[in-house]
Amino acid sequence: MEIPRLLIVLDLDETLIRATGNPTLDPPDFTIDSYRVRRRPMVHEFLCAAATFADLGIWSSASESYVDAIVRKIVPDSISLQFVWARSRCTRQYDSEQMEEYWVKDLKKVRRLGYPLERVLMVDDSPEKVERHFGNYVRVEPFYGDQNDRVLPDLERYLRSFISVPNVRTVEKRGWQHDQNQIESNRVGGGN
Repeated sequence: MEIPRLLIVLDLDETLIRATGNPTLDPPDFTIDSYRVRRRPMVHEFLCAAATFADLGIWSSASESYVDAIVRKIVPDSISLQFVWARSRCTRQYDSEQMEEYWVKDLKKVRRLGYPLERVLMVDDSPEKVERHFGNYVRVEPFYGDQNDRVLPDLERYLRSFISVPNVRTVEKRGWQHDQNQIESNRVGGGN
């Protein structure tokens, strides 16, 4: 039986970009309304590479107009996204300890599109956004504008390793970046 193609669902803010109203973020790559936006380094290359081995979707808890504007600026025209979802596709939750609302991305909505959850990876910097589907979650360190950030090339290699994994939910993903860096240093330096 053939393994279905991977679906990688990507967050925007602090995952692929950094948007802020802070005028000290200089120079921004572009502006959207009053936000100064910086792309995470290598985002174009990452998206192009990931699209060769997986279907891609964008899911943010921001407003539709904001999400659409960001996607138009960062996703190359050559990439056909499976969906671009915003806050209206999220589920509102309430944290009684913090006494505040937050938004959850429920992958049941992706399953309704015909994607088996065993082949879906959700890349996000906020664990609470995917609290219902930790087995699908790949956490990235938040991006705050550092142009020396090199997360995306490592992430692309890591995600590529799931191409032939029948059920991505069975793989422990916590610490993936440390494991990835350890593998790379052992390969380059010969290990200890």
